[in-house]
Amino acid sequence: MGKLVLQKCIVGSVFTNCYFLKNKETGELLIIDPGDNAEKIEQKILEMQGKPVAILLTHGHFDHILAAEAIRDRYQIPIYACQKEEKTLQDPKINLTAYHMDSYTLKADVYLTDLQAVELAGFSVQMIETPGHTAGSCCYYLKDEGVLFSGDTVFCGSVGRTDFPEGSTAAIVESLHRLLDALPDDTEVYPGHDASTTIGYEKRYNPFV
Repeated sequence: MGKLVLQKCIVGSVFTNCYFLKNKETGELLIIDPGDNAEKIEQKILEMQGKPVAILLTHGHFDHILAAEAIRDRYQIPIYACQKEEKTLQDPKINLTAYHMDSYTLKADVYLTDLQAVELAGFSVQMIETPGHTAGSCCYYLKDEGVLFSGDTVFCGSVGRTDFPEGSTAAIVESLHRLLDALPDDTEVYPGHDASTTIGYEKRYNPFV
């Protein structure tokens, strides 16, 4: 993984993986999907002795976004999301907060377009649109580090649910194929829930292929 130090903590009521990507050369830190428990996330940042520089959201469901604002305000850092997920973030019925708690909306600071790459914390981070779980679900690919953060698009041996508002089984299967066709087999895949996997493993064993 070169200069990447990768850790995670599990947050919220549905056990969401919140990832921390630290550049071991600079100490700069990216946070992916701060879904809840802002204090727990801050504790992890302290433990890692990281300097947060950005938040990346794979999609806008409640269990991936609820601590984003607190972390943004605490560290004065921008939130990145897929342009096509703006509606999800802004609509409590689509981001599901309307059904789980008080309605919640969130504005990202930077909206990315498909395959756009940004330099963050000394890493080149490419956003890949992977609709299906939500209309603007996306993955973040760090080619130089050989890692993909797949949100709720790809799980170990499965794909994300498509029975939520704006979900589509056809779209998520297409997104899965897009990733498997584009990325090297040894790419490590870190999903929004449960265990990590690899592109090669999913090519062989994912029943949706």
